[in-house]
Formats: sequence, C-alpha cells, structure tokens
Amino acid sequence: MTDTSHESVPSRHRKRFPDISSRAYEHPADRSALVALRKLSGFDTVFKALSGLLPERSLRLLFLSDSVRVSDAQFTHLNDMLRDACYILDLKKVPPMYVTQDPQPNAMCIGLDEPIIVVTTGLVELLDEEEMRAVVGHEVGHALSGHAVYRTILLFLTNLALKVAWIPLGNVAIMAIVTALREWFRKSELSADRAGLLVGQDLRASMRGLMKIAGGNHLHEMNVDAFLAQADEYEKGGDLRDSVLKILNVLPRTHPFTTVRAAELKKWSESRDYQRILDGHYPKRDEDKDTSVTDSFRESAAHYADTVRTSKDPLMKLVGDIAGGAGDLGGKLRDKFTGAGGGGAGKGGAPASDATDGSEGTWRRPDPEEGPASGS
Repeated sequence: MTDTSHESVPSRHRKRFPDISSRAYEHPADRSALVALRKLSGFDTVFKALSGLLPERSLRLLFLSDSVRVSDAQFTHLNDMLRDACYILDLKKVPPMYVTQDPQPNAMCIGLDEPIIVVTTGLVELLDEEEMRAVVGHEVGHALSGHAVYRTILLFLTNLALKVAWIPLGNVAIMAIVTALREWFRKSELSADRAGLLVGQDLRASMRGLMKIAGGNHLHEMNVDAFLAQADEYEKGGDLRDSVLKILNVLPRTHPFTTVRAAELKKWSESRDYQRILDGHYPKRDEDKDTSVTDSFRESAAHYADTVRTSKDPLMKLVGDIAGGAGDLGGKLRDKFTGAGGGGAGKGGAPASDATDGSEGTWRRPDPEEGPASGS
C-alpha cells in the first residue's frame, strides 16, 4: 500500500466521514460475521500462516507485470477517484489499484496482508465518471471492512473444492463451508454498495451503474423506475416452485442479482441509518473493540426475521404464516405450491407457469460453478 496524506480532495463537495467504522454501512448479516471473526483470539495469526499457502504473491506479481498500475502518471482520473474515496471514508493508506485488459466488466478487492483493487477495461469503458466513482467507493468499502481477507480465503476454498472433487466426503465438507461463505459474500456486496453510495453520494449514478451491468451501455433505452419494478416483480412473482428456483439460482452465486442490489441500495438510501451517517452520527473505529458479538448476532437475527415478515416472496410469506401460527397448513401449502387462490392459477387449480429469472447481475457475469473472482 502507498501511504497518503490525502492532499487531493473530492472534485465536488462531498461529505467526509472521519474515523468512520465499517459497521456504519455493513449489512447486519455481514456485520455480525465480521464482528465475530475480529473477536476470535489468534485469528490474524492463523490467516497470516495461511497466506503462505495462497496464491496471493503470485497474483500481485501477475497484476504488476501484466496490468497497468493506477497512479499520477497512468489512469489519472481513476487515481483521483481512488484518493477521493479513501479521503471520504478516511482510509489512511490508499490500496494499489490496477487496470487489467478484460472486456468483461468486473472489479475486485483481494489480498491477505494488504488489499489490492483491480478493475477491468470493460468496466472502465462502460461507466461514466460518477458511476465509476461509486464502483471505486464500493471496492474501498471492501478494503475498509477487511473483506479482502475473507474473500481470498473463499477463493482458495472454492479452488480446493474443485481439486478434491474426487473425494466425496472431503468435497461435501468443503462445499458446505463454501456455500455458507457465499451467503456472507452476497451480503458483503450489499455492504460495499452502501460504501459506494457514501463515496459517490449520488444514488442515481449508483443505479445507472447497476443498470449498465445488467443491460449494457444503452441508458437511453433504460429507466431506473422500471428497473426497480423488475426487482419487485422478481420478489413477489410466481408460487412456491418459483421461490425454490430462486434459491437454487442464487446458491452458487457470489453476488446478489443486479435488480435486487439496486432495490436494496435504494431502500437503504431512504433509511434513517443512511441519513444519520450523512448528518455525522455514525460508529467510530475506536469503538470497534467494544462491539458486542451477541448484540451483532441479535441485530442480524432481527433483520432476517423482519425480512421474512415483510417479504412478498411466496415462500417467505408462507414461512411467516407458519411462524405466526396460521391454520390450515396443508391447504396453504397446496395453494402456495400450485398458485391456486394466489394469483398464479385460477380457481380451476391449473398450475402457474414456471418463471425464469435468467438475470445474471454482477460486475462480471460468472459461471454458476465459478469461484469468487469478482469483488465488486
């Protein structure tokens, strides 16, 4: 990492958040996991020992030798954005950043000892300045949260699972860990989206960037409100079969779907938590050591309970009904699964047609069996 005194300031006036803790913007599920990991005695020692087994040094040498390092002399506009993002989130050291030749829009933040940020030419060419600023802020948010460490471990475990796939029990055990880590990974993406909004402080730019990832550089053909309506339709549409298909579609992914990310970010931007941060009321880093693991898990559990309670998804609504002691469970299951009485099928009980989401929403479009190369 390169030390900096943050002599450059943002190109337009944006609020700065001195000493902000990453807990301020982290999704509850992400925050609870990170708080617990930080409290583990000897955790840093174990991961530093693991670093010798991981290809981190090789990756650093690869980007240094075969990519372009962002600096005052190369990709200066990206260098300014990077310094601005670190200035706004008060990250004391600016991570090295590289641009690598790849037509697929992608960005990532990886590393055990020190994070590095990598963006592809496909992403740089796709996004305008304010959209790119949100992405850079997204990656700096990963660095501030310490996500790079755990993401590198997930990359290692995913690759290991592929190598030991011929060992049935060994592969099952590793894939169980990978599946759980992917669920955290997806929540960490929501956290980083929030960090990107804190840096850019332009919700429309963040929305535009996500739309471009989903539909390419055709903004004149797209509409933010219509894009968000897709997320609402995706959540509440179909019957229990579609709910199961949604789960199966998302399990191998490292990122939430793009419309879901957009809807989640808009919801957070309208929350009291976001406004309090803008007003200067947020957790500070010097308070991190006193954070309660129990309280963090309680907040995470409350979030998931609230998600079930307010969700429009057929399966989540059924779970809420069961938790609330709703009667006629057999009838509810039959109706939900066939769509009868719920807007899927008519009174004749004809099953609703299977919905397909088909949407791959991430800075890069990874194959379902692929490891977590993306970090944005």
